[in-house]
Amino acid sequence: MATLLYRLGRFAFRRRHFTALFWVALLALAGAGAAGAPAAGNSSFSIPGTEAQKAFDLLEERFPGSSADGATARVVFKAPDGGKMTDADHRATVEKTVGELSDGSEVARVTDPYEGGGVSKDGTVAYASVSYKVSGMELEDSSRDALEGAAEDARDAGLTVEIGGDALQAVPHTGAAEVIGIGVAAVVLVITFGSLLAAGLPLLTAIVGVGIGVASITALASTLDLGSTTSILASMIGLAVGIDYALFVVSRYRAELAEGREREEAAGRAVGTAGSAVVFAGLTVVIALVGLSVVNIPMLTKMGVAAAGTVALAVLIALTLIPALLGYAGRRVRPAGEKSKLLGGGRAAKKPRRPNMGTRWASFVVRRPVAVLLLGVVGLGAAAVPAASLELGLPDDGSQSTSTTQRRAYDLLSEGFGPGFNGPLVVVVDAKDSDDPKAVFQQAGDDIKGLDNVVNVSPAAPNEAGDTATITVIPDSKPSSVTTEDLVHDIRDTGADIKADTEADVLVTGSTAMNIDVSQKLNDALVPYLVLVVGLAFLLLIVVFRSILVPLKAALGFLLSVLAALGAVVAVYQWGWLSGLMGVEETGPIMSMMPIFMVGVVFGLAMDYEVFLVTRMREAHVHGEKPAQAVVTGFKYSARVVTAAAVIMMAVFSGFIGSSEQMVKMIGFGLAVAVLFDAFVVRMAIVPAVLALLGDKAWWLPKWLDRILPNVDVEGEGLRTEDDKKDDNRELVRA
Repeated sequence: MATLLYRLGRFAFRRRHFTALFWVALLALAGAGAAGAPAAGNSSFSIPGTEAQKAFDLLEERFPGSSADGATARVVFKAPDGGKMTDADHRATVEKTVGELSDGSEVARVTDPYEGGGVSKDGTVAYASVSYKVSGMELEDSSRDALEGAAEDARDAGLTVEIGGDALQAVPHTGAAEVIGIGVAAVVLVITFGSLLAAGLPLLTAIVGVGIGVASITALASTLDLGSTTSILASMIGLAVGIDYALFVVSRYRAELAEGREREEAAGRAVGTAGSAVVFAGLTVVIALVGLSVVNIPMLTKMGVAAAGTVALAVLIALTLIPALLGYAGRRVRPAGEKSKLLGGGRAAKKPRRPNMGTRWASFVVRRPVAVLLLGVVGLGAAAVPAASLELGLPDDGSQSTSTTQRRAYDLLSEGFGPGFNGPLVVVVDAKDSDDPKAVFQQAGDDIKGLDNVVNVSPAAPNEAGDTATITVIPDSKPSSVTTEDLVHDIRDTGADIKADTEADVLVTGSTAMNIDVSQKLNDALVPYLVLVVGLAFLLLIVVFRSILVPLKAALGFLLSVLAALGAVVAVYQWGWLSGLMGVEETGPIMSMMPIFMVGVVFGLAMDYEVFLVTRMREAHVHGEKPAQAVVTGFKYSARVVTAAAVIMMAVFSGFIGSSEQMVKMIGFGLAVAVLFDAFVVRMAIVPAVLALLGDKAWWLPKWLDRILPNVDVEGEGLRTEDDKKDDNRELVRA
């Protein structure tokens, strides 16, 4: 591995024009594809194997033309204080608005509140439902303008009017997320390298990688049915790892220059050693992201594969474009320890340099391993305590900012009709195999009325064939509550009894039931996913480190950090701690995709730091240093760079907390906290403490396993010359 990458690094350095042209051409090609691609529609949200999806598919089959997947809008009206929506002038205003809403070419149907029971009991709130023929992301701007225009006309007449539903669904934006992340990364890189040019290389290559990745996703979005969130998450992860991978290669290049090597040789060795670590670190991230496919939720699979592709691009760019740009930079990229003149370089040293912070910290940990280990484990354990209260769900309009019309419409409907009105359950009764479908429909409605937490059950609405009907059930609790989830299970239990008696299927669907099924499916998939991802990465790390205990320690440390990060997410987004600071206006269940997505991404990133840090320790150990000294040496050369990489990654993820999309906001916070815990507690404290306690046993590997494992030579042993070996011997003698 090291020899192959060494040759690749030297080739890219020598053939820098060809290498740079290749990546520029690829960026231009992806950009042209994105510019000419048709606009992506709304990503289809299907959950194969769930009852809610089965019922949804049955609706499309038995109720053709019903636009089951079309956009919807609820235009909610509230009368002024002291007035009623049944007053003649208010009724005239609403009927005029309903007429305006019916005019659009994309409108399938509009329900009149006065004919469809859309007026609250106290008469203060009314709503009109608008169904469209196309999804929310496919709606023409003219349809949205007409919807908002009709609402504005009603406001001018003195009514309070808000619009709920997904018809006004906007493409999520991240504000200044990328700018914030790149800005912080630039500052950290300048401090780390002491050079503006050296600091600029990782930023430039990361932007190129993310540009190619996001442009490719945009170009393929319509063809592959990719949602708008896919590109945001791919850019988030791609930007973070792209900067980090390039940072490690540039840092190793400067270290090789400091040892007196020629620039082409230094580039080759940097790619051969640090590049080997980049390859294996990238592989762990790719495994974790692609492994999301085991959940069998197409949207999650696509998000994982798209992000994995961006990570793969970051690896390839670090191995090829970085050495090419180093060739262009020439002597302007200085050896490690030297700063540019602009940043104070070139001045005579006034006193001998003392050991760097990484060396001093590692020496302290090696002297006090038990105390550091206990403090780290207890601290992460305390942070993980809130995770025991984790409640899962999917966000609805009730989790949006109160500044949005969707949230205000949600609140008005809760005020006028009760909280459950925002999450109606659609019960589909398939009586095709029944002798008396009408009797089955009546029985289903009556049985559901007798359940707890039911406010209203609509009469059965059969299809033209008369063999299938829908029943709308309004719960007494809000959509994301545990009580509503219990009601869904109660209806399904009732349906099982009806099927036993009549051979008719009773299925529950709707957005609320779909969310409940997604949460259950993700819960069921979490353990198999953990086994698959951790198992594959464990085997990969055995090959890298040629050890059993080091990969085991890495996996256990990851579990600690991810549990602590989930605890922090629960404390902020479910309990409400620091919610104002984080922009959380409504606490509630944690997004059901959060744990499994966090496990995948955090595991990959955690293994990044493990590989970069411990590889340098193993390299020192292989070259003859004692275990404790190897730990110190690893920190001497890697701690500064790993710290910079972690700070950069945290900055990138933290920037996405400002996103308008609740899922992106929560993932950004969770990943930032996870990197904080994993890099600075697990990798910087627990890892050296455990290695110091294990000593030589840390690198133990059964002889039979050692014989069958491939030698990937991550440490670059095959690149060492006789002079290198003599230098190592002299260092050992001095030590």
